Amino acid sequence: MTTTVSTTHGTHNGQLPDYLDEVLAGLSAPEKTLPCKLFYDERGSDLFDRICELDEYYVTRVENALMAEHAAEMADAIGPGCLLIEYGAGSSTKIRALLDHLWEPAAFVPIDISGEHLVRSTDALKKSYPGVEINPVVADFTAPFKVPAPSIKPSRNVVYFPGSTIGNFTPEEASDLLRGMAERVGPGGGLLIGVDLVKDPAILHAAYNDREGVTAAFNLNLLVRLNREAGAGFNLSCFTHRASYNTEKARIEMRLYSERRQSAEIAGHRFDFEIGESILTEYSHKYTVESFGKIASAAGFRTRRVWMDDDELFSVQYLELD
Repeated sequence: MTTTVSTTHGTHNGQLPDYLDEVLAGLSAPEKTLPCKLFYDERGSDLFDRICELDEYYVTRVENALMAEHAAEMADAIGPGCLLIEYGAGSSTKIRALLDHLWEPAAFVPIDISGEHLVRSTDALKKSYPGVEINPVVADFTAPFKVPAPSIKPSRNVVYFPGSTIGNFTPEEASDLLRGMAERVGPGGGLLIGVDLVKDPAILHAAYNDREGVTAAFNLNLLVRLNREAGAGFNLSCFTHRASYNTEKARIEMRLYSERRQSAEIAGHRFDFEIGESILTEYSHKYTVESFGKIASAAGFRTRRVWMDDDELFSVQYLELD
């Protein structure tokens, strides 16, 4: 059975995409920016899957190991009969460890901005877990969206937010997102979340500037997408990817740098670039268990369990709403 989903992202029949205002505002700012959610069209999602397989990108390798070793403990913490909602489901590979151990979940709801990617991953999950009700939703999880009601009343709602995506938000934005999750799960609800930890900057530099150039292609795909969907005029050969670590703010800052003086036009708006001027495309904040706990606490969550690797590169944390 094929899953049918729809999406409002992108451009159809010559119409400008619905994210255009956000793009124009970002490129008009004193420091030019592009929203990182635009990474995840079909090609961007595929490139990110390739990033996750790179030797330098420790996040997926360590998180997968934690899930393989501790998924049963995580499932016990979540409890039976839950409605599990995954933010940014992507290829839905990590959820399998949980679904293997969850006791009679009411339903699983994967949320993703890339409709094509979500269709493929959901079809595969339905074949592997025919006894689990799976209700995919194409949406930007930072905006309001509806979760389909499961046919069985859940014992509690739990959000699953794997990877290090929470780090893509500033601490203030992360706090707002966590508050939205708190409203989503309600009193007694839970949050199982991946949190990348503060570590040696050399490890971070290698992870975000890989030798094969996959992350560079992923970053440049933002401009490819804008050229295709918004009729932008970016010259891809004149921009280069570079990621650096900001020690003071404990975050990776990923940018596209202009290699020459140039301009690009989007929807009648012209944007000029000086040599060396950059477009900020992504933050990736790193936390200690204590610093993330403070942000979570402000949203009403309390940390119940933390699983991390021996080298303390990455953590999976289970939090509950008081």
